[in-house]
Amino acid sequence: MSAPAITPVFVRLKLSLLRNGLRQSGGRKAAYITSAVFALLFAALQLIGLIALRGHAHAESVVVLAVAVLGLGWAVMPLFFPSGDETLDPTRLVMLPLRPRPLVRALLTASLVGIGPLFTLCLLVGSVIAVARGGAAFAVGAVAVVLALLVCVALARAVAAANVRLLTSRKGRDLAVLSGLVIAIGAQIVNFGAQRLGASGLGELDPAAGVLQWVPPASAIGAVHAASEGAYGTAAAQLALSAGALVALLALWSRHLTRLMTSPDGSTLPSAESAAKERSSTGLARLLPAGRTGTVMDRSLRYVWRDPKTKAAWVTSLAIGLIVPVFNAWQGTGSVYFACFAAGMLGIQMYNQFGQDTSAFWMVAMTISSARDAYVELRARAYALLLITLPYATLVTVVTTAMLGDWRRLPEALGLSFALLGAMLATGAWTSARFPYSIPQEGYKNVAPGQTGLAWISIFGGMMAAALLCAPVIALTIWLNVSADGDDWTWLLLPAGTAYGAALSAAGLKLAAPRTARRLPEILAAVSKG
Repeated sequence: MSAPAITPVFVRLKLSLLRNGLRQSGGRKAAYITSAVFALLFAALQLIGLIALRGHAHAESVVVLAVAVLGLGWAVMPLFFPSGDETLDPTRLVMLPLRPRPLVRALLTASLVGIGPLFTLCLLVGSVIAVARGGAAFAVGAVAVVLALLVCVALARAVAAANVRLLTSRKGRDLAVLSGLVIAIGAQIVNFGAQRLGASGLGELDPAAGVLQWVPPASAIGAVHAASEGAYGTAAAQLALSAGALVALLALWSRHLTRLMTSPDGSTLPSAESAAKERSSTGLARLLPAGRTGTVMDRSLRYVWRDPKTKAAWVTSLAIGLIVPVFNAWQGTGSVYFACFAAGMLGIQMYNQFGQDTSAFWMVAMTISSARDAYVELRARAYALLLITLPYATLVTVVTTAMLGDWRRLPEALGLSFALLGAMLATGAWTSARFPYSIPQEGYKNVAPGQTGLAWISIFGGMMAAALLCAPVIALTIWLNVSADGDDWTWLLLPAGTAYGAALSAAGLKLAAPRTARRLPEILAAVSKG
């Protein structure tokens, strides 16, 4: 008696997971429906745009690059969002008597159910319509759409299966913090590329498209263009590349599934040697001051390195703080004052200092019995932030100045950066005590439900206050730059801005300490909410 087919079972399982997930809460259902509507609307507009591109001289370059970027997105998405799809974890099936090949077929078919595959299908269909001319090209296009879609899905599954032990572990989830970095860099690259294309035209894409048309899944779309030109041998070779990539990915996926089904999970069990090394290593703690100050600094720096949410915020701030001034300087449209963006992005990390502790803040609260204790706690947290921010802001300012060649303005740019940093430390300490909010440990939300208003007041209100506090230094900078002999005195902005920032931060910590000591119960209740 033959075994029953498992593919329909897995398709129904995928549909059941989607349906049951939407039943968990009205908010989740609303979020899913909203995201689906926007994704499908964007897919429809994209399809119309690709169809409108038909007949353009550089249509092939546009669609080949679009499909290549799409394939890259399918490859990296499991690494950045490992919890986005429950079916990405095949280890949940290890107790079932399933063979790898039927399991691969079933999972591949089930993977075609969802918004992502439908979005990909729309883009592929639009790409084929944009470049296909003649019946033979459309016939090749029908095969190309299927091959490219299967390659994208198989690529995501193979990557997820190869890294599933890591992605489902606690440390593996830290990979998601890179999403902020990739998004930040990607946005600036897209911005830079759009400006270049606007100035030079779509012909700039031809060299890159000439290479990527031989890389699956973009090679499948390249085959459609080749068939339109009558180069049937080239079209066959490009289709063969996509088919070969699909076979290789399925084989790789099957191999990893076999290993996952038959080998124990030791990814989260550190060796005795590494554990002993971690216990014996004191690292940076040996260089920090003694007493409470050093202890608090060490704890804050460990949060930056170990806590996923804190690490994500720091990685994003470090990336954007460097990318914005450097990319603008690279394009020749920047200013040395853009370097202040680095100090501003990192200064945000001073806001909601107690929220990153979540419910563990009660251990800190037990050690605070006076305004003096609160002052030392806040000062040590500010020192830990300065340990990273001061050299980083200086480095970004020097790099930006070097790229622009405007060394005369380096002292005033540094002075403004240090004044802004001091102002944000001051307002961040005060808003941490006045408007604390909880940061959920699970999921991708950075604010607990019901506390969004507190977060907005804390961050954006504090930033506006910091900008107002920096007004004297900004006014002095403007006055020295517009006055007749002011250029000879702009170097004074570096010591003046540094001293002003230090005075602001000291005053902010002094004002925030008594409020922190008085409001410990309220702060504990607020940060423990999530």
